[in-house]
Amino acid sequence: MKTLSKRRRQPLSPDSSPNPFDILTEEIVCKILDHLHNDPFATKAFSLTCKAFYFIESRHRRILKPLRPELLPRIFHRYPFVSHLDLSMCPRVDDTTLNVISSTWKATLQSINLSRSRFFTNAGLSSLFVNCSGLVEVDLCNAMQLTDLAASAIAEAKNLERLSLARCKSITDMGIGCIAVGCRKLRSLCLKWCLRVGDLGVELIALKCKQIRSLDLSYLPITEKSLNSVLQLQHLEDLVLEGCHGIDDDGLSTLDQSCKSLKMLNLSNCQNVTHTGLSSLINGTEQLQQIILAYGSSVTSDLVKCLNAYSKLQSIKLDGCTVTWSGIKAMASLHSPVKELSLSKCLGLTDDGLSFLVQSHKDLRKLDITCCRKITYTSIDIITNSCTSLTSLRMESCSLVPKEAFVLIGARCSFLEELDATDNEIDDEGLKSISRCSKLSILKLGICSNISDEGLAKVGSSCSMLKEVDLYRSVAISDAGIAAIGDGCPALEMINIAYNDKITDNSLVSLSKCRMLKALEIRGCLGVSSIGLLAIAVGCKQLTVLDIKKCFNINDNGMLPLAQFSQNLKQINLSYCSVTDVGLVALASISRLQNMTILHLAGLTPNGLAAALLACRALTKVKLHASFRPLLPQSILGYMEAHGCVFHWRDKAFQLPCMFWTNAKEEPSKVAP
Repeated sequence: MKTLSKRRRQPLSPDSSPNPFDILTEEIVCKILDHLHNDPFATKAFSLTCKAFYFIESRHRRILKPLRPELLPRIFHRYPFVSHLDLSMCPRVDDTTLNVISSTWKATLQSINLSRSRFFTNAGLSSLFVNCSGLVEVDLCNAMQLTDLAASAIAEAKNLERLSLARCKSITDMGIGCIAVGCRKLRSLCLKWCLRVGDLGVELIALKCKQIRSLDLSYLPITEKSLNSVLQLQHLEDLVLEGCHGIDDDGLSTLDQSCKSLKMLNLSNCQNVTHTGLSSLINGTEQLQQIILAYGSSVTSDLVKCLNAYSKLQSIKLDGCTVTWSGIKAMASLHSPVKELSLSKCLGLTDDGLSFLVQSHKDLRKLDITCCRKITYTSIDIITNSCTSLTSLRMESCSLVPKEAFVLIGARCSFLEELDATDNEIDDEGLKSISRCSKLSILKLGICSNISDEGLAKVGSSCSMLKEVDLYRSVAISDAGIAAIGDGCPALEMINIAYNDKITDNSLVSLSKCRMLKALEIRGCLGVSSIGLLAIAVGCKQLTVLDIKKCFNINDNGMLPLAQFSQNLKQINLSYCSVTDVGLVALASISRLQNMTILHLAGLTPNGLAAALLACRALTKVKLHASFRPLLPQSILGYMEAHGCVFHWRDKAFQLPCMFWTNAKEEPSKVAP
């Protein structure tokens, strides 16, 4: 600050009119802006404070995420120093757009995200890569229209370090070869689902791009032939071979190379690889820290013995595998400091095996035992007694674990940040105990019929750092419990209270205090109406995802405030609501709205739907009832599709509201999701 005070203060405003903010140096203003970058409303308010701040904010901004490509001409002059451009919300990006981008930010652009964009060709990419020589990161995921010509254009990016081509299914070995020759500085490359890329393309990458650190080859038709070259990469740290069915034990046994730098290996869904092949693949690896063998061969002692030599191994993921007792004993004998263990849906896992295992790895931070249906109180007792430093425990659908076990979690695991107790016997006493975990940020209690407002109130008053709460079909929860969350958890970003018939507008009024709320699911909450939705719209201006399906009392009066206040809304499910043409057209004014589900709106007409579709210019995905397809002009459908919108037609029969069922309150789980 002393240095700043000695410097000559230059007026921030481009004009010469007196301004009290001119006493601030540019460095101070930029420091203020650095603290506002996560809140777009704050940044906007800052820039509108005065001409000086408007001027300096335009020069300070480096990251840009426009809503539509047609907005780009307006911001080219305003933001001259953009280095990171995210066009993932712009489905229609053509060559002209890329040409303008490349000429405007050719000196500053370092990364660009085109992962959900279409309509550009190799010509536009060539302009981009030739002019923007400073590009180091490009995301072209899902660009299935790109061919080898586009790959040859990518090859012109000589300084490129990170490239993602996931699901670019038309690019072949020839195109990858061009990239390998041109982009020698590549450090990270994703070729997931590039089904026409085989051993030749992967070998060329390995031979030419010697700086590769991360390589994703998931679901490629490759064999051990290319792996020999890949394992020669001296800096390779992350290797993903998920779903590579051409890799098997016989092939791996022929490998004559090892990768000493490898830290993470993912062999998920590789059923043809057993301990024999794994041993050959990781032989000589010295830095291995994480291994993922999900949905692969059985976990036996022979398989685990392959990991004995790796003293730095911290994370083991065996989801969906069959676990044997010999495999458990072998894992317990590992000398590495295992911090993360994922055993989700592992067949054969019992109390004896899990207890034996966790007692040998007391430094565990993350444990996933989702759908391990044979474990009981015994396992939770041993886990909480041995692994007191747990930060994440996922135990959805552990149906034999009694309610008493959850008291142990709160009493012994005070560092817990995430707990998934979905579909379990947890009750209020368990919740009261878990409320001791003051660092808790994620709490999932869906389909937990034994919890009530009493336990949830304790959580709300004690766990102020909660960001995500799931109470799906937890039918004893009412407005009082939600009020406690709304009052005590100001950082809340996501809450699911779907299919809870005791929830009314009072709950939404309580949640409107959570200014950071981004996702709200109240599907099937018959007690809420447009009055509650008004409170959410006014209070939660960062809302991006809203599901109000089967909220029959929400009508156009709820859509109008959404249109006025919820300008960040990207996704909405309106099915079965009482919304008409008027409400839908109002929603279309939300410039960021990309995804809509509109099934069985009784007040919706073809003309109203057509008007809304044309007005909602950012749409990328719409779910509609098939009955509307012949009623909408084909010219409108064609226009929307040409602008990047994909229609999903559903021929789903109308479902009666559960309020008409005599046993609705007794059996809410029978309501169709």
